[in-house]
Amino acid sequence: MDTTIHFDSLGLSAPILQAIEEKGYTTPTPIQAQAIPAVLEGKDVMAAAQTGTGKTAGFTLPILESLSKGNRAKPNQARVLILTPTRELAAQIQDSVVTYGKHLPLSSTVVFGGVKINPQMMKLRRGVDVLVATPGRLIDLHNQNAVRFKQLEVLVLDEADRMLDMGFIHDIRKILAFLPPKRQTLMFSATFSMEIRNLAKKLVRNPVEISVTPRNTTVEAVKQWICPVDKKQKSALLARLIQENDWKKILVFSRTKHGANRLTQYLEKKKIKAAAIHGNKSQNARTKALKAFKDDEIRVLVATDIAARGIDIDQLPQVINFDLPNVPEDYIHRIGRTGRAGLKGQAISLVSADEFKQLSDIEYLLNRILDRKVIDGFAPVNDVPVTRLDKRPHHAKKAKQPHKDHRQGQRSGSKGRGHNPRSQRGNNNR
Repeated sequence: MDTTIHFDSLGLSAPILQAIEEKGYTTPTPIQAQAIPAVLEGKDVMAAAQTGTGKTAGFTLPILESLSKGNRAKPNQARVLILTPTRELAAQIQDSVVTYGKHLPLSSTVVFGGVKINPQMMKLRRGVDVLVATPGRLIDLHNQNAVRFKQLEVLVLDEADRMLDMGFIHDIRKILAFLPPKRQTLMFSATFSMEIRNLAKKLVRNPVEISVTPRNTTVEAVKQWICPVDKKQKSALLARLIQENDWKKILVFSRTKHGANRLTQYLEKKKIKAAAIHGNKSQNARTKALKAFKDDEIRVLVATDIAARGIDIDQLPQVINFDLPNVPEDYIHRIGRTGRAGLKGQAISLVSADEFKQLSDIEYLLNRILDRKVIDGFAPVNDVPVTRLDKRPHHAKKAKQPHKDHRQGQRSGSKGRGHNPRSQRGNNNR
């Protein structure tokens, strides 16, 4: 007896099923199988799902189904608003809306910063059924009366954790203030921290909670290992690894924009074709670099976390952490870009002594010590200590003492997702 769930059993109409079939899909992913029926029933949804789980189709398909039964958008109105943190992810979601809605008489557009605003205003003048937007540009358009939300039926907040990390919380509050309270709200996040749950209290009503990605899940098909190396030797080590292993396609993560630029220039001098994408690059440059990488015209794409969020690249065998991320969950997001669709992949981290804290936090989250391999000629002068997985929270024995100075010490020493040096970078996507 076949118990496999198929798209045609989820309540989607023939035009959408035809578009799905033309894409070559027959069975939904776990997030799609759970989210689609809930969205079609008009329920609010809180879903924990990372990039690569099929979450975009999980909300796009049922939204298109619902829109096809209602009245078309009036001038300067939007019936669905999908908010997303980065330009790349916004463009990707818009592609999905166009793909799955191509047999329906619905309109959609995407708006983000870094490009001229007038063409976007012209598209909104006719009204759109689906509007995909980054927060900063949406506020600009609303301030110029280019878009209104009297007809709004659905709000989607995609990658909510990244929105908060990038400092978009004030923009989100501004946007919520001009949306009608009576609406369906769908919230997607890789993790549900306390900050996300506090935001959710103001957004969703009696939500259906869906989780397909536990907090510390890493892809089983990904081989993870680290190379201890002194910081000044990282660029040379990366070039050696690429050339000796003859890697053809590598996504490299840099913590800073300037670091991404410097590394790209170094690799180019070593005759390794590379390009960088980050918030200081124009939208045209970012799109061009990503296309060149996907088309195998360059071997290495060097990206910051913000720019790489939402990038979906098929058959990506190598992810390199040139710098470890400050937030350990970001390590999960990074390495989740390889080892997809049953393919093998590897994630290699070049770790210097000053990154021991970040390494320790990552291994604590994973609950495992990552394999180490010192490359000949690159043994570090400053050794990277081995993490102790049994580390205890500071002040554990004194937790019950109500002494004033102790409480202050706890506050000043606290860590977490809210303490993020990248939180001021939200304007990159305006």
